Amino acid sequence: MDEQVLKSLIKWPNVPACFGWLALDRRGQWRMRDEYAQQNQLSGQVIQHAALVDFISRNYARDLLGRYFFQNGPQRVFINLDATPWIARMIPDGHDIKMTNQCEAQVEPTGALSDENGNIYIIANAPEVIYEDSNQQQDQFHTQEQQTIALLHDHDLDLFADLARLNEEACSFGGSWNWQGKQLPLDPIHSKELAKRFKFVSKPSAQSRS
Repeated sequence: MDEQVLKSLIKWPNVPACFGWLALDRRGQWRMRDEYAQQNQLSGQVIQHAALVDFISRNYARDLLGRYFFQNGPQRVFINLDATPWIARMIPDGHDIKMTNQCEAQVEPTGALSDENGNIYIIANAPEVIYEDSNQQQDQFHTQEQQTIALLHDHDLDLFADLARLNEEACSFGGSWNWQGKQLPLDPIHSKELAKRFKFVSKPSAQSRS
């Protein structure tokens, strides 16, 4: 979280939160959703400005209800999630492969899940910035190691398949996959179970608690 952002929260502590205007799509792109996009259930326009993308990524956090947001100075902009709070990419790096998320932080996976549509989700233990409301004047942000879930970008499914040993399950695939010399589990899941299991809110609102 940027120091300038934290200072703005102290100076203007009561700016109303914003809902529905920003989304994270299935390919890790931030999308601006104006009134027309919201009214017509459209995905919105991809944000192309590199400095703005970096600013959002540096100030991406969640609250204790599992609502993810971008802290835009004193205003909290809650984010609609098309899939999961994180999107993973597998990037060939010489003779190795590294994994990063949409904020360009490195990801160290501990397992993976496969749903009924063939999507792959990466489970990892990673630091997240968490906002915890308090009675103190200064808002409370802290970084904590969490079990996170990230949809694997669809462009990387073939690369993942090369690392996997699959067993067909009833509605998806299970088995294992090789990551940097370690065999990690690949377990089936239904997509509707993701939000509850990993405690995130796909479409936050002022009233959302699940």
